[in-house]
Amino acid sequence: MKLLAIIRLLRPHQWLKNLMLFFPPFLGGVLFLPGVLYKGLLPFAVFCMASSATYVFNDIRDREQDRLHPRKQHRPLAGGVLPVGFAILLGSLLLIVSIALSFRLPVAFWGWLMAYLGLSFAYSTVLKDQPVFDIFSIAFGFVFRLFAGGAAFGVMVSDWLFLSVMLLAIFLSAGKRLGEMRLLGDASGDHRRSLDAYPAGSLEGFMYLSGAAVLVTYTMYVITKHKLVFTVPLCCFGLFRYMLVVKRGGSGDPTDTLIKDPVMLLVGLLWVLMVGAATYL
Repeated sequence: MKLLAIIRLLRPHQWLKNLMLFFPPFLGGVLFLPGVLYKGLLPFAVFCMASSATYVFNDIRDREQDRLHPRKQHRPLAGGVLPVGFAILLGSLLLIVSIALSFRLPVAFWGWLMAYLGLSFAYSTVLKDQPVFDIFSIAFGFVFRLFAGGAAFGVMVSDWLFLSVMLLAIFLSAGKRLGEMRLLGDASGDHRRSLDAYPAGSLEGFMYLSGAAVLVTYTMYVITKHKLVFTVPLCCFGLFRYMLVVKRGGSGDPTDTLIKDPVMLLVGLLWVLMVGAATYL
C-alpha cells in the first residue's frame, strides 16, 4: 500500500506532459535519425523527476484544501496515507538529483529547467490563487518544456510553433479551471481562491478566444510544412471534443482527458501518425 501511495504521490501519468520535449525534433524531422531519440532519454528523465518534485511540494502545501475536494481528498498526503516528513525528503531528493543531472546537458536546457522550477514554485506559493496568472502559469509550464526540448536536441523552435503551443496550453488551462469550477460548484472558492474571482462565463470566453487563436497559429505553422495542413481539421475536432468533455462535467485536466476519453486518445494518436507520415515518409 505504501509503495502505491508513493507512486500516486509522484503522479507518473502526468509525465506525459514531458513528451513536449520531443516535439521540436519530431516536427523538425530529425527524431528518428541515428542516436537522436536516445539523446532525449536523460532530458526526459530530468523533467520527470523535476515535475514529480513540484507535485510533491504542491501536495504538501495544499493538503488541507485538497481534503475539501471530492477527488483530491484521496491523495496520499491529504488522506494521511503518507507522512509529510517523508514527502519533504522525497521531493527534495528528486529536486536535487534532477538539477544535478541537468548539468550533463546543454546550458540552455539547464536554464529552461530552472525557469520551469521557478515558475512552479511561484505558482504553488502565489500565482495559483491569482486569476489569469494561474492560467498563464500552467500554460508556460508547457512552453518551457518545448524550449527545453529544443535546447536538448539542438533544434530551433519556430515562432509559429511557440505561439501554437502557448495558445493551446492556455486553452487547456482555462478548460482545467472551468472543469474544477463546475465540479466543485459553490464550494469552488474554498478549494481554490482564484475560482471565486472568475465571473460567470469568463472561463468559457477564454477557451473560445484561445481555441480560435490556436487554429489560426497552428494553420500558419503547418502551411510552412505543406503536407501537415491536412492535420488542421483533426486539430479543430480535438478542440471541440475537449470543450465538450469539459462542458459535460469532465475534470478538464489535459492528461486525464487524454487517458480517460477514448475519442481524445484516438485524436492524439491520429495526429502523431499523420504528422509522422507526412514528415518521415
